[in-house]
Amino acid sequence: MAKQKPHLNVVFIGHVDHGKSTTVGRLLYDSGTVDEQTMRKLKEKAKELGKSGFEFAFVMDNLKEEQERGLTIDLAHKRFETDKYYFTIIDAPGHRDFIKNMITGASQADAAVLVVSANRGEGVMAQTKEHIFLSRTLGVGQLIVGINKMDMVQYDQKRFDEVKAEVSALLKTVRYNPDEIQFVAMASYLGENVKNRSENMPWYKGPTLIEAINNLKQPDKPINLPLRLPIQDVYNITGIGVVPVGRVETGQMKVGDKVIAVPGREGKGVHGEVKTIEMHHETIDIAEPGDNIGFNIRGIAKQDITRGDVIGHPDKAPTLATEFTAQIAIINHPTVVTAGYTPVFHVHTAQVACQILSIEKKVNPATGETLQEKPDFIKNGDIAVVKVKPTTPLVIEKQMDIPQMSRFAVRDSGATVAAGMCIDLVKKELK
Repeated sequence: MAKQKPHLNVVFIGHVDHGKSTTVGRLLYDSGTVDEQTMRKLKEKAKELGKSGFEFAFVMDNLKEEQERGLTIDLAHKRFETDKYYFTIIDAPGHRDFIKNMITGASQADAAVLVVSANRGEGVMAQTKEHIFLSRTLGVGQLIVGINKMDMVQYDQKRFDEVKAEVSALLKTVRYNPDEIQFVAMASYLGENVKNRSENMPWYKGPTLIEAINNLKQPDKPINLPLRLPIQDVYNITGIGVVPVGRVETGQMKVGDKVIAVPGREGKGVHGEVKTIEMHHETIDIAEPGDNIGFNIRGIAKQDITRGDVIGHPDKAPTLATEFTAQIAIINHPTVVTAGYTPVFHVHTAQVACQILSIEKKVNPATGETLQEKPDFIKNGDIAVVKVKPTTPLVIEKQMDIPQMSRFAVRDSGATVAAGMCIDLVKKELK
């Protein structure tokens, strides 16, 4: 099997109009991912729509409505390679109304590029804060800060240092360490310090944006955590038997392993033994985190397991929760959330209706301090700690134990209303 370059998901975040989409477009164009002809067409189109200067943004903003409004509404995905990695770039909307899409993006990301405008009167804005906090809540470990629009401040080093200090102070409030973060001075529209080094900022000695992205660390494969493999589908293949399919989140699965699928049909877990593992139509002996595999298990029938069940080893079986405590961010609810509300929680591959039993406290997103104990309700923009009861037992893990299995999105009537992570739980024994 050809060894691919390591893959990373990178989300671009930041306040509306600070140049995220233009930065992504410029990055894709300068790195040759988008060709000259496409760019020329986009330039003409931008001019036609009276949006001259938006052509790079149009690379990702391909919805007609976005082009007319000059805003990013939905998440766009594009592949892009450096000599070291291949990336999926997620361009997340900065506009207030579209924050729910930003959540979906950040929850899939290994790293984020925060774009902040150096223009006077811009700098750190409301959504710059919100996006930094959400990245933290949703577990994005690595961050790059692109200080953009340097051309609009005459490439002034002093202004770069001011914005850098402002962003650094904000990063510290959510426990990111600014010393470990790369700050890039750039002017995306002109293509300065995106791929090509700028001649207008001789004082800037740091990396270009592409170099900074290439400097990202490959996320650790959580091999030493217990095995967790959420099932996406179960097939019955003639001559082979039952073949569940899924992606290994943590740990390792080997041929010959004794495994347990939780909750399984009875809700007590079903036991089996791994006979074969296949990935990209090739047989393998060991599956590791990130591998999408199909596998055959002796001792488990098709009706015993279903999508949303999780495979683990019996000695460290997946945790079945009858109740859990979560920290959630309400992002797109039409009214207010109160105790008794029962939306659908999407956790790994499971979708389970869960009732909010109580709202324990409202939290300050920047500092984590309690703003209000036992509030009657929470609304958009609030971060809260809540107690949750799934309608049927659900596999979920605590953030501090197995972070990969602790995150969830909350959906209601076709929209993502909240996102969060499990911080504590009441475990159901599998006896």
